[in-house]
Amino acid sequence: MADLFRMTLAQLNPTVGDLAGNAAKARAAWGQGRAAGSDLVALTEMFITGYQTQDLILKPAFQQAAIAAIHQLATDCADGPALAIGGPAVQDGRLYNAYYVLHGGRVTATVLKHHLPNDTLFDEKRLFTAADVHGPFTINGVRIGSPICEDAWHPDVAETLAETGAEILLVPNGSPYHRGKPNLRLNLMISRVVETGLPLVYLNMVGGQDDQVFDGSSMVLNPGGHLAAQLPQFDDHLTQITFRRTEDGWRADAGEIAQIPPIGEADYRACVLSVADYFAKTGFRQAVLGLSGGIDSAIVAAIAADALGPENVRCVMLPSEFTSAHSLEDAEKCARALGCRLDTVPISAAQAAVLDTLAPLFEGTEEGITEENIQSRLRGVMLMAISNKYGEMLLTTGNKSEMAVGYCTIYGDMNGGYNPVKDMYKTRMFLTARWRNENHRDWMKGPAGEVIPERIITKPPSAELRANQTDQDSLPPYEVLDGILEGLVEREASVAELVAEGFDRATVKKIEHLLYIAEYKRFQSAPGTRLTQKAFWLDRRYPIANRWRDPSGA
Repeated sequence: MADLFRMTLAQLNPTVGDLAGNAAKARAAWGQGRAAGSDLVALTEMFITGYQTQDLILKPAFQQAAIAAIHQLATDCADGPALAIGGPAVQDGRLYNAYYVLHGGRVTATVLKHHLPNDTLFDEKRLFTAADVHGPFTINGVRIGSPICEDAWHPDVAETLAETGAEILLVPNGSPYHRGKPNLRLNLMISRVVETGLPLVYLNMVGGQDDQVFDGSSMVLNPGGHLAAQLPQFDDHLTQITFRRTEDGWRADAGEIAQIPPIGEADYRACVLSVADYFAKTGFRQAVLGLSGGIDSAIVAAIAADALGPENVRCVMLPSEFTSAHSLEDAEKCARALGCRLDTVPISAAQAAVLDTLAPLFEGTEEGITEENIQSRLRGVMLMAISNKYGEMLLTTGNKSEMAVGYCTIYGDMNGGYNPVKDMYKTRMFLTARWRNENHRDWMKGPAGEVIPERIITKPPSAELRANQTDQDSLPPYEVLDGILEGLVEREASVAELVAEGFDRATVKKIEHLLYIAEYKRFQSAPGTRLTQKAFWLDRRYPIANRWRDPSGA
């Protein structure tokens, strides 16, 4: 009976639909595991297909191709360690989320997922069939139990595996990032370890997929909940873990303990990774964005430079008669500090032409928001033209506060293919700007130092669509607005609860109304990085036509 068991953990970044590319990554990891003398090389949930596949997994041709790729991996990886990899399985005409064990040239075990998540952004109950709990599989005499992702968030699967002889728990995951997620996972996995008395490997993928960012943060726990290893957050990483048989069962040797960064840094890293992967996985290399001289576009420019390299980011200033001199100066200073190209495309002539064309129709009406929005839409036209001409994806720059209350122009500043700050409230934007100015990491492709000029951070925010305009002409101070939105959106709080917390009822009711009537704008908005559990898209799905308003708090 062996007293050592070596496991290679492959915390990697798959691409949805790239079966050949994902299989190549699996073979490379297996090769490294073989060179290290491992007994088992483990990859993550649904690795062969990428994750989440959404309805792509319902296409029979895709299912068959993915399963064929797994069987080919079994053949390719016959002479060496076992390989565990996630993918779809079809049994008796039913589709399952499965975890395959490949050894000696064949599939030796197929574990099927029991608990299917069906909340927030997960929709697995409409895609997969829930399976009965599977027993452990054996590799070189060691019995491994594999609760698949959600299966480990409940006590029953791990307990059943322990009762049926599992000696080590290996949990393959596709667990996306949100603030506080690493601690949440750690506490849950400690519970499984305490309940079963078994060591546990929590293996999570990394990488961006549309709005979701998988942050890795894989870990190894020994009985008692002691952390034996912690893999880095957001990085591809491959490591070997050695387990030793003791009188009290298997124990993992101490491994590397990577530090999990604080939330401000993690949020920014998630934004950078999501942009880098969204571009790479959709075939884009270069970005364009409107740089206004305001904080939102400055942060998006910094994110783009850090994700793609400054040489691949084009910033465009689109001044009108209402654009202040300091905005022009601040935009130029920001682009120069980042090392990005800056083009200036005035819109005044185009604005005059549009207004002249519409003059007969608008005769006798008062000037107002319509004329303001023409400016924003002209900027959208110009930016999309540049995007089309040069093949540069347009990045949208609106923050979550603006998206929530509709303080944005559909077909104008909402234009674009991706919005990295879509789930970041305005008050956090200021913190993010200061953090980026004060910190630089080796994963950033942009320069160190103050890349967002101080005046951009301190001056009153303004859309500059009319003379002497500030955001606070139309909205409460951002500290108040974001406090109300945090209640209405993140906590689903009632008006009465927010009034009891000290907010003015009339202001809460106004923000509630703006939140609901802006739903149609968000429905047509670009996808963006998910940072919270209430991101606008899959996390929060509200009707567009909706007359209900909360009557409480009177």
